Amino acid sequence: VQIERKYSKDEILQMYLNEAPYGGTAWGVESAAKQYFGKKTSELSLVESAILAGLPQRPSYYSPYTGEPGAYIARAEHVLRRMREDGYITSTEEEEAKKQVPAIVFSGRENSFEAPHFVTHVRKLLAKQFGDDLIETGGLRVITTLDSKLQRASEDILREELEKVKTLDVGNGAAMVIDPQSGEILAMVGSKDYNAEQIDEEEGSFGGKFNVATQGLRQPGSALKPIVYATAFENGYTPSSLILDVATEFPGGTDEKPYTPENYDGKFRGPVQMRFALGNSINMTAVKTLALVGLKDFLETAYNMGLTTLEPTQTNMRRFGLSIALGGGEVRLIDLTSAYGVFAAGGISHEPVAILEVKDRSGKTLFKEQQTKGEQVLAPEVSYLISHILSDNNSRLDVFGPSSWLHIPGRTIAVKTGTTDDKRDNWTVGFTKDIVIGVWVGNNDNSPMNPKLASGVTGAAPIWNRIMKEALREYSDGIMDKPENVIALDVDSYGGGLPKDGQEIRSEYFIKGTEPTGISPIYQTVKLSTRQDGKRASPDEIRVHDYKEQDFIVFTEDDPVSGDGKNRWQEGIDKWLEGNGDEKYHPPRETSDVKIEEEKKDEPTKTPTPTPNEDDETTPAPSPTVSLLPTL
Repeated sequence: VQIERKYSKDEILQMYLNEAPYGGTAWGVESAAKQYFGKKTSELSLVESAILAGLPQRPSYYSPYTGEPGAYIARAEHVLRRMREDGYITSTEEEEAKKQVPAIVFSGRENSFEAPHFVTHVRKLLAKQFGDDLIETGGLRVITTLDSKLQRASEDILREELEKVKTLDVGNGAAMVIDPQSGEILAMVGSKDYNAEQIDEEEGSFGGKFNVATQGLRQPGSALKPIVYATAFENGYTPSSLILDVATEFPGGTDEKPYTPENYDGKFRGPVQMRFALGNSINMTAVKTLALVGLKDFLETAYNMGLTTLEPTQTNMRRFGLSIALGGGEVRLIDLTSAYGVFAAGGISHEPVAILEVKDRSGKTLFKEQQTKGEQVLAPEVSYLISHILSDNNSRLDVFGPSSWLHIPGRTIAVKTGTTDDKRDNWTVGFTKDIVIGVWVGNNDNSPMNPKLASGVTGAAPIWNRIMKEALREYSDGIMDKPENVIALDVDSYGGGLPKDGQEIRSEYFIKGTEPTGISPIYQTVKLSTRQDGKRASPDEIRVHDYKEQDFIVFTEDDPVSGDGKNRWQEGIDKWLEGNGDEKYHPPRETSDVKIEEEKKDEPTKTPTPTPNEDDETTPAPSPTVSLLPTL
């Protein structure tokens, strides 16, 4: 009302056409026509005019370049409907125009603006904090966290490497680079091509403007395993804790089939210490470890580390099972990268930060990021153990070999891969104490990639490797410093306990108080019967020491998840042992039935005292005196 009292209709129209914001650097409709279509206003078609007419209401949201993907389509259709209702176009013209809106081609003049996904992310943050009007008309000056050089390099590397694997049906990728000590976002690549054509959203597909890094919910595969083992280390397990990698059946839920995980390479390795179970990304041991620590504890750890989609709610507790250890839930790349930053920062979590300062057109500071110490969500000692394992190339030799894309010679870098069973998602996330980099590749429509794609060899790993090498030009390598409460100790390379004669040893790190205090319990000396071959000595044989001793290796595991009294873990171990003919793994199970009666001991013969007889010529000698005094 006030506007109409103060300005004439022509003045209002003039401001609307020449001064209103149309998104980005476009102010006024002529500037918008050039920016979006490369035309003069007089050359615009009906459809193009309808798109532009809808932008000024909320340009940060409706802009086809920087707004919500596809939002301009519904807005243009609304404009066309109003034009038909007001008599400017016919129903036939409206319907024909609506068909053309999704297929409209923009000039791409916004291609030149830097870090488009990051800029769009920042605009959304600003809109949430200050509102759309101030963003479009306030002349805000914004200082962000972006490292422009690293951003450009990341975009180029992602695009180049995806081109190399397009024959493996890899259609898209995304990358995040974060400073783990502050949470500052240094680079964000939300897709391989920001200006790729939009695809039908109803079918679950999106064009290049869809920011996979911040919006995509994808399954992380084995990239969640470090959090599983971190939870275990917080519960007293150690990198030398022994766990059996054998085929094991886990009970399913109500009316569900049993769950039997398979390893990436189809092999089972038998006894494996947790260092090598994590380093080689063994599926079975990860599921067993999750069963040992419990789903709730794991979800709490993951949520506290920044994986907001894994909050330990009742819904998630019912939804997720043990398969979550292998990435059976959905996460965002920005959250997963930030979670790995917790390991890099010694257990301290920082929220991802994109904006450092905001000033208005007059220079007044509207916002300034307050540097915080972050929140300690994981013990520093646990963070160090995980970081050390993930940076130890020897820990992953069995699966990845000595020269995979995860290894950068001469550098100390912690890294982990993740690939879903159906090859729909492939990840690599790695870090130093100064920088953490996360990479995802896959297809926006969730279609599977070629089965030949191999984690650590193709897909995300080469992209991660190149971005990390680029980052190391400016940022330091190396993991966090070892906490004083972490000690090194020689252990038995096979059993994980203190060194045992005849067994190889290696050095391992432990949190004080969790280190082994004896040899591994797998080494057992068994008493065997000497009277019944192939059987354990009976209690009677042991009692009279009639047995022989022999050393064996005995594997036992309790089943923590069976609800029917069965020990499926031990059943799996026993079945695995059937294929191993070595006698040392097969102590007798039967006990001999030998019984040995106690031998009767003869009682001493008593000598009768002679009775004096009057006919005797002798008299008994007097008894000697016995001293009852104690001997000193």
